[in-house]
Amino acid sequence: MKPSASSAHQRGGVVALPNGRAETSKIRIENLSKEFKLRGKAFKALDTINLDIASGTFFVIVGPSGCGKTTLLRVLAGLEEPTEGTVTVNRTELHRPSNAMVFQGDSIFPWMTVWENAAYGLRMRKVPKAEIRDIVDHYLDCTRLTKFAHSFPHQLSGGMRQRVSIARAFATDPEVLLMDEPFSALDEQNRTLLHQELLRIWEQHKKTVVFITHSVDEAVILGDRIMVMTAHPGRAKVTVDVPFERPRSVLELRATPEYGELVYRIWGYLREEVQSAAEEAEGGRK
Repeated sequence: MKPSASSAHQRGGVVALPNGRAETSKIRIENLSKEFKLRGKAFKALDTINLDIASGTFFVIVGPSGCGKTTLLRVLAGLEEPTEGTVTVNRTELHRPSNAMVFQGDSIFPWMTVWENAAYGLRMRKVPKAEIRDIVDHYLDCTRLTKFAHSFPHQLSGGMRQRVSIARAFATDPEVLLMDEPFSALDEQNRTLLHQELLRIWEQHKKTVVFITHSVDEAVILGDRIMVMTAHPGRAKVTVDVPFERPRSVLELRATPEYGELVYRIWGYLREEVQSAAEEAEGGRK
């Protein structure tokens, strides 16, 4: 049930419930649907999604191309309004941002140094300078970027630029961190290194994370829970709990038979959805 106006603040279809009242979930999605108008016709991107995400959960969403994963993340970020249903974010500290987003491509400012990029969100919130310095220095250290603090993005590799995006997002100290395929453009070696970096930083702070990926391997490495989405229109097909203990070593986990079995099981759920999406795309080209 949608909270009353006296206990919740609603903006862009997302209800922010202060002080943890009347909710046990960090994020609750109820009967969420989203339609767009394309060439004058209704296009349903998301269809009746219901989901609870507990505080501190690393929640991963996988699904075929075009299933609405990014649309769902944009609704969570308040960048899109749902056509139907609600998203309730259970706020605990209203002085902090509700969310911060790490995008697929480079999203850092090319005219700013690494340090200035990491400090940007804090400066926009007018955090005291001494506090900004302490926070930014901490997260540059966490992401192993301290010696590049005065470098500009064009002087960094793709993997390092994504670490700047991660440092900026964590430094902003959001209640929820939203990540839209942040490592998809990287090679396998850099992606593996950043998986381990992200796990290490997340272990220190245990933020609620909603992470989108096409990679089942990435989902199992990072996630506590994994939601598999159907082909268009996007629905929640199944949610799988990841049983592996934390902290995790990426390479050691991949070497276990249990890891391979879970990847295989999730691919079983996903395979027919990928085939369905491919058939729909092929039909659209005819």
